[in-house]
Amino acid sequence: MQAFVALVMGVALVLASAMQARARGVPESFADLAEQVSPAVVNITTSTVVSQPGGGGQMVPEGSPFEDFFRDFLDRDGQGNGDRDRQRRSQALGSGFVISEDGFIVTNNHVIEGADEILIEFFNGRDELPATVIGTDPNTDIALLKVESDEPLSHVPFGDSDIMRVGDWVMAMGNPLGQGFSVSAGIVSARNRELSGTYDDYIQTDAAINRGNSGGPLFNMDGQVIGVNTAILSPNGGSIGIGFAMSSGVVERVVDQLKEFGETRRGWLGVSIQNVTDDIAEAMGLESTSGALVTDVPEGPAREAGMEVNDVILSFDGTDVADTGDLVRQVGNAPVGKTVRVMVLRDGQTQTLKVVLGRREDALASRTDEGPQEEPGAPMRKSLLGLDLAEMSDELRAELGLNPGDEGLVVMQLDETSEAFTKGLRAGDVIVEAGQEKVTTIAEFEARLEVAREGGRKSILLLIRRQGDPRFVALGLK
Repeated sequence: MQAFVALVMGVALVLASAMQARARGVPESFADLAEQVSPAVVNITTSTVVSQPGGGGQMVPEGSPFEDFFRDFLDRDGQGNGDRDRQRRSQALGSGFVISEDGFIVTNNHVIEGADEILIEFFNGRDELPATVIGTDPNTDIALLKVESDEPLSHVPFGDSDIMRVGDWVMAMGNPLGQGFSVSAGIVSARNRELSGTYDDYIQTDAAINRGNSGGPLFNMDGQVIGVNTAILSPNGGSIGIGFAMSSGVVERVVDQLKEFGETRRGWLGVSIQNVTDDIAEAMGLESTSGALVTDVPEGPAREAGMEVNDVILSFDGTDVADTGDLVRQVGNAPVGKTVRVMVLRDGQTQTLKVVLGRREDALASRTDEGPQEEPGAPMRKSLLGLDLAEMSDELRAELGLNPGDEGLVVMQLDETSEAFTKGLRAGDVIVEAGQEKVTTIAEFEARLEVAREGGRKSILLLIRRQGDPRFVALGLK
């Protein structure tokens, strides 16, 4: 009898294990899926002509016995033109995927940004095709390209990223480290990750993603694209199992707008907001911390609709607002010109306002245009975030040994008690991006700060270059 019971328990254990394996959906192989989708995945090669000052390419220390040798080596024409600017062609690699048989291709904006030439290499070995840029969106790091082909191209559809769960299997494809078409697999490690952008909605995965995978697709097990591989978290530049793909829920909307308009057209409410903390909720007598607290209502759609400072936005167009990030995404996804109902809490009572949404891109451009103008002959300077910043000029480029085309804001001085100094910024550093967008003027920098504050962010991500080496630094917005 005991032997029979043991046998029954053993069979039950095997059946339970089999059922658990089926519930997990563990694939026996990814080979069929890879074969199905690989014809639509492409390698992208970009070329850019960059200027290099003839006298700026110092290869050995000044005074070295080899200094004359290298000067003669660089000055190949022998005409004494070593100080003349030289031009060289720089190449970069990335990935992408075809979304329609007539040749529309999705990739990352940073893969093709500033490129003079874009070539598309296909998995099946067909001839490379040149691509044109239809439109880009630096806010989500998405770009839409187009190639012309005599025959229909293999393509892949977008899937629903919102139904993906932590633990679901995914597969990444691309061109890692320039090694050609490659496949890696893993699971969804986390959802709704934010890095530094206003419209971030990243899927985190442990599928191996490396340099060159940028712009490539992240597939679900049905061969649908549920993300665009964009970034990794790594101390050494290689994959450590923490990769990020912009969710298809964001990408698909951006692509539709780029295809129709060649640019994005996001809704704009026209308010500055912050999250409702426990202290604020207690001080205002609120029952929860849900919603977004209005801190400023400048001229714009919200003011015209009667919104006021201290209003707490509870819902937007029929959808509850969890926090500031949630509201920013909802408004950005709404059509420009649409009349929406916005429920606010004011003096303990709810009110519903009808707001006709403006266009965020127009609002930001207007703020930049109205910013302080550069005085003739002198770069614009201003102190922000503890930094004394100056707009780039030929004199500053020469002083810092920069290339003629280098842009950004130069850190002239900084407060040694500031957060910026503590985090390693120094005079002579060049800020080239703020909030994932290039900045070349003080007005653009201030606009990025305001966007971050409107989005309820406590810090802004800056891309800093020092002697050509880039690094990111996050500074508080206090």
